[in-house]
Amino acid sequence: MKKIILTALISILTLPVFAAKVQEINIIPQPQKVEPSKGTFKVSGVSFNCSPDIDSLSKAKIMKFATRLSLRTGKTNSLAYPIGLEESLQNGKIKGFIFLKDSSMGEEEYSIDIQPKRTVVKAAGFKGYLYALETLRQLLPVEFNNDKEVAKVKWVVPCVKIEDKPRFAYRGLHLDCSRHFFEVSEVKKYLDIMALHKMNTLHWHLTDDQGWRLEIKKYPRLTEIGGFRNGTMVGKDFSSNDGVRYGGFYTQDQIKDIVKYAASLGITIIPEIDLPGHMIGALAAYPSLGCTGGPYEVAHVWGVMQDVLCPGKPATIKFLKDVLSEVVELFPSEYIHIGGDECPKVRWQECPDCQNLIKKLGLKSDEKHTAEQYLQSYVTSTVQKFLASKGRKIIGWDEILEGKLDPGATVMSWRGTKGGIAASKMGFDVIMTPTTYLYFDYAQSENPDSEPIAFPSKNLLDHVYSYEPFDGVSPEAQSHILGAQANLWTEYIPTNEQLEYMLLPRAAALSEIQWCKPEDKNWTRFRKSLEDFVKIYEACGYNYRKLD
Repeated sequence: MKKIILTALISILTLPVFAAKVQEINIIPQPQKVEPSKGTFKVSGVSFNCSPDIDSLSKAKIMKFATRLSLRTGKTNSLAYPIGLEESLQNGKIKGFIFLKDSSMGEEEYSIDIQPKRTVVKAAGFKGYLYALETLRQLLPVEFNNDKEVAKVKWVVPCVKIEDKPRFAYRGLHLDCSRHFFEVSEVKKYLDIMALHKMNTLHWHLTDDQGWRLEIKKYPRLTEIGGFRNGTMVGKDFSSNDGVRYGGFYTQDQIKDIVKYAASLGITIIPEIDLPGHMIGALAAYPSLGCTGGPYEVAHVWGVMQDVLCPGKPATIKFLKDVLSEVVELFPSEYIHIGGDECPKVRWQECPDCQNLIKKLGLKSDEKHTAEQYLQSYVTSTVQKFLASKGRKIIGWDEILEGKLDPGATVMSWRGTKGGIAASKMGFDVIMTPTTYLYFDYAQSENPDSEPIAFPSKNLLDHVYSYEPFDGVSPEAQSHILGAQANLWTEYIPTNEQLEYMLLPRAAALSEIQWCKPEDKNWTRFRKSLEDFVKIYEACGYNYRKLD
């Protein structure tokens, strides 16, 4: 009898200990505020209740989420728009998912309050609900990401309160489709991966020496001729050519489709028309735009080419304005990226047309820059003014600082952080994309021979995660740092499978650089969360580099 009483007493004493246990919350990027509590919320078959004042795009996204949940669990999650939702919530009369509008929140801010009987989501608009749903996606069983019904799973989410918003307004990822071309479906898959990581800007590199990928109706030869090359170098042998014709391009209808798809994921696409260098694709199609008149051939090797556009010819400036006029009709983004990097001046030094323009403009070499560098500044300024007349702003690689840069330009710092630090000090807005941390075409192992072919430099996962965009930036200039972006150049990335391998899981590290305050970043916590996060990659069928 004493033994029975003792056993019962132990059970009673230990019960609160077990009841008080809360589930660990692993989310990437880490939200600003996370307060776990005991219990779970059952999601299968519960109703989705939306406040009537929520916009139609947000309702459509919530409905899509509810439909996916229904298909995975095998139980229907109905969607309703009850009047007096907040009052019913306060009275405790309503259960299930409850989506409310909170106009006091920022555009990308959201909150989630998961309790045993209900989950309340608040946001001001589309992007807030979008990121809330991405967070809920991580809290759900990983089977939510499969494309089949898995009703036997325990369909619950842990009770937790989350308040969240991003640190930086610009959270970018770059994709080079010039060196290697990726199909529409592959670009959309890339956008899906961005959405999972709460990124909001795709920098789309569409033109280069090795291929012009964007249909321009006024200049059809850009894609007919410039969109294809007669072979590609093999590996890292610059003297080689596989002899296989290679290329492709996006029609304007395909561009519109991709832009619309990106918008449905809260992602803006910024196109890059690289000028005045990296233009062999255009020169092969229209050789009169070059200083020598050609002939030119779309490049089959990687690197920097000596032949560039000839700004001394009026037809060149007209060409740029014509092209950009069509570009702004396709892309509604505030910014247009104009490149500006790696533009050799050898041809300009020897070109009578360029030298005559230099004299006409009164450009002279000084202790800082050559007359030819100031000539590039003239091209940049001309394009900037033209785009401003269309209501757009320019972004350029940090070389646009060489010479004179007009106010209103944004600098993308790629050659380390020095250019970005200098530009922010001068009052220019900056996006940090340093090779030293955020070039994802670099190897991701101490032993590059064990990895797919890549550039010889390396950016390991922990090194990427350690990057801080404000490092070296004075406090008074930090407001000019718009955000950070990783760049994925594709010289050595011929397939979508390899593209994903080079991107993942480093994109997860990038997402915390972009989203989290420095005090919320923690490598140990992140690395542990990543073990759960990569299960989503697997469920979605993404190819990623396995964790060391």
